[in-house]
Amino acid sequence: MNKHRIHRVAKLTGLSKDVIRVWERRYGLVTPSRSSNRYREYSDEDVALLRFVKAQMELGETIGGLATEGRNSLVARMRLATPLTTEDQKPHDNLLDDLVGLLDPMDKAGFERKLNGAVAVIPFEEAIQRILLPLQRRIGDLWHEGRLSTGVEHYVTKLIQQKLFSVMNQLPVNEFGPRVLIACPEGETHEIGAQAVAYTAATRGCQVYYLGPNLPHADLVAFCEKISPDLVLLSLTEAKSEAAMFQQLKDLEPLATRWPVAVGGQGARAFGDLLRDTKIELLEDLTALHSRLMILLSMRHRVYQ
Repeated sequence: MNKHRIHRVAKLTGLSKDVIRVWERRYGLVTPSRSSNRYREYSDEDVALLRFVKAQMELGETIGGLATEGRNSLVARMRLATPLTTEDQKPHDNLLDDLVGLLDPMDKAGFERKLNGAVAVIPFEEAIQRILLPLQRRIGDLWHEGRLSTGVEHYVTKLIQQKLFSVMNQLPVNEFGPRVLIACPEGETHEIGAQAVAYTAATRGCQVYYLGPNLPHADLVAFCEKISPDLVLLSLTEAKSEAAMFQQLKDLEPLATRWPVAVGGQGARAFGDLLRDTKIELLEDLTALHSRLMILLSMRHRVYQ
């Protein structure tokens, strides 16, 4: 999870530094930590909350009323109300060009310095959508075209995975949110998309059970029986023959009669009309994922009201 100094927060939110300080001191909407040199450091959630409060005030709410509601309630409302915009998902194409250019010939220091610097100055979820996932897709395409070696593809993939796991390890444990199981079924070895989904679900307040790549179907069923998930999200990236797709559907349909199951990824989109007469949902893009999580959270919110 990124930390941002106040001048960066002002740029990201459109609020002045003075307003941010007042909302911090008077209303307690954000509680920045202090760096070793005593600078205020705000989290990605702080930035998102300030953006949300600003948007609510533009719709007619008052800062006093919002502050009375309290941070936890505002964060819950923000998670239910904040959509992924097209701009949030638009890749930083010039940056990606520069990063790829640093891989051949390999400039490790330059590549990691540029990548780290770009990821550090924006909220991490935005970095996932606009930098890390597009970078992984571009590297994969170049590898398939024979323009990058397997070693370079593995190097970049592992670097992105390290960033995702590092940030996920800093997230608080969600004890009361809906239970979401995320995995790549047997034969699916590419897990970065699934990791990104796990991060997104965790930051929305879900209890995330991430089981990783190449999970045998019997183990998937056994784990579902153990936790009774509110949603099973499966990442399908591999291209399959029609026969293989029918077999995978045949395996998943009994699971979907017991628990809600949704699939996403390039391989899932190839199923197309095959899913129409099943209980398995297709999440075609990040916006669809966000909407599905919001429905899940809204249902849980109503249960506990």
